[in-house]
Amino acid sequence: MRWLLMPLLVLSSAAWGADQGIPAVTVVTGEDGAANYSVTIQILALMTLLTFLPAVLMMMTSFTRIIIVLSILRQALGLQQAPSNQVLLGLALFLTLFIMTPVLDRVNEQAVQPYLNEQLSTLDAVKAASRPFHQFMVGNTRENDLDLFMRISNTPPVASPEEIPLRVLVPAFVTSELKTAFQIGFMLFIPFLVIDIVVASVLMAMGMMMLSPVIISLPFKIMLFVLVDGWAMVMGTLAASFGM
Repeated sequence: MRWLLMPLLVLSSAAWGADQGIPAVTVVTGEDGAANYSVTIQILALMTLLTFLPAVLMMMTSFTRIIIVLSILRQALGLQQAPSNQVLLGLALFLTLFIMTPVLDRVNEQAVQPYLNEQLSTLDAVKAASRPFHQFMVGNTRENDLDLFMRISNTPPVASPEEIPLRVLVPAFVTSELKTAFQIGFMLFIPFLVIDIVVASVLMAMGMMMLSPVIISLPFKIMLFVLVDGWAMVMGTLAASFGM
């Protein structure tokens, strides 16, 4: 949870004029005694960066793969509203924080703490914070996806993965995440699809063609998922797919 509060701590330390912070408001007294207030550029930049947090969460972390797999799993089970969207989003968010903890630790060590100690400027801190995310995305992106976007953007070949620009790496990473998520979802769908086919065949043989196979197969799919400890398997598979 400290990662959720970190942007607020940075802003608050800057806003209240802490020793390592930046004054949020500068008061200038005119010749007539009137006070003029001006918001510093640094605070405006930090507040602007906060608006990009949802995009960073979805496009530069494991969130996309997790939420897609969980949505496909719910569809495979035949459940429309259970678990609800709020539960799936919360589960995906906290599993993302669990998977991204090593990356966030490096961001705190290399960027946040030096910035709070006035060892790095704002731009240098942003660059330092992007490096752990860059390494994470490079490690989870397929080479053919990288080649595709480098070819589309006419980016010259790079000597090392660290030199890949983010404007190329981010769409390649998202494309690779979508492929991986659908592959995992396909593997999850197969056993439930087999149950649907078996139930439909039995009902057809019994002449009960007017009865929906979904009504009969749903309890069997839930029972199978519970007996094999499906949620633990899915969570473990998702975490392991990122090398944890």
